[in-house]
Amino acid sequence: MLLRHIPFLKAVLWYAITAFGGPQGHIGMMVKTFVQKRHDVTEEELLEYNSFCQMLPGPSSTQTVMLIAMKRGGIPLAILTLLLWVLPAAFIMGAFSFLIYYINAKEIQTNLFMYIQPMSVGFIAFAAARMMKVSVKHFATWAIMVGAGIATVFIRSPWIFPIILLLAGSISNVSNKRIPDAREKPKPIRWVNIWLFAVVFIIAGILSEVARSHKWEHAIAFNLFENFYRFGAIVFGGGQALLPMMLYQFVHRPTQLHHQPMLSSVELLTGYGLVQAVPGPVFSICSFVGGMVMSPYGTFWQVMGCIIGTVAVFLPSTLLLFFLFPLYQNLRQHVIIYRALEGFNAAVVGIIWASGIVLFQLMPFEWLNVVVVAITFSLLFFTRIPSPLIVVGWLLMGWAMNY
Repeated sequence: MLLRHIPFLKAVLWYAITAFGGPQGHIGMMVKTFVQKRHDVTEEELLEYNSFCQMLPGPSSTQTVMLIAMKRGGIPLAILTLLLWVLPAAFIMGAFSFLIYYINAKEIQTNLFMYIQPMSVGFIAFAAARMMKVSVKHFATWAIMVGAGIATVFIRSPWIFPIILLLAGSISNVSNKRIPDAREKPKPIRWVNIWLFAVVFIIAGILSEVARSHKWEHAIAFNLFENFYRFGAIVFGGGQALLPMMLYQFVHRPTQLHHQPMLSSVELLTGYGLVQAVPGPVFSICSFVGGMVMSPYGTFWQVMGCIIGTVAVFLPSTLLLFFLFPLYQNLRQHVIIYRALEGFNAAVVGIIWASGIVLFQLMPFEWLNVVVVAITFSLLFFTRIPSPLIVVGWLLMGWAMNY
């Protein structure tokens, strides 16, 4: 059974090492790779998956690609896909936690990645344009898309995403009186996943407090697992929403064991800058932070810190996904949820457009960046050039600027 999924897993690996630009940029590559090239899902399904994942805590692009895998091969393939998607970025960010001791982060060559941000905006615009053709068909969906886009641009809060989706679903229930065409067979609910989620949450909290109060030798490892598991369980808005949480937990808050912060602000912000130039999930910054926090305890514990950070932050969102998605598939057959999907999809298109605008605003305004965005969009929309080749091309252009 696994052998027939090898082409899909190879596509996931290529996607993992070429997907720049955070969750918004990733959606453009998913359209190109899994919709247009491989036909693993339709654009409607990808939009629905992404809409659903926007309502969950954790890394939305990771959850979306896992749902693509679940459609093909169930939970076993989804877990393999998660590993292939996460490990390259986690390994690179963990390696940076070691390298940071030997090189000045400011001296890292940045020219190689100089076109990556505008290229990502091109991917975002491509995804939004493709999905708009499918999901924005009448006045109500146009209004939802524009409203969601404006709200996302001007309200910089991770809570805006679930609020927008709830409003969009309410509007589409009023504007559209469709009913489901046919009832699907109910999906079995895997209750073990929600029980595991709760049990690990409770045990992690207890062990963290016991380790701290009894001053265990490596208590900080238990504290780290609890911190990252909690982040993965409650953070909305993707990797960008992790930064303020980690600033408070690791920089502003001194530990009771050592009466000093675990990290300096320079170290955390260096890791946050580095993860922007690494393909894969932005949540892989947790590998870097875990390694940096454990670095005073030696090489073995620094490696353990990288592993703890990565496992703990992705575990809760994975368990929630496996529990909630079958539940959602059953609920979506009800009229209210079925009608809400049209609004969800239109809102996600607006959020994607807004993400491209926000990312472009974060760059210095230069006509060269505009040209890179336009070229990337045109190559994706009008040609059949594989997206990894486009990424490699811009990396080579940046490398050529060194000489």
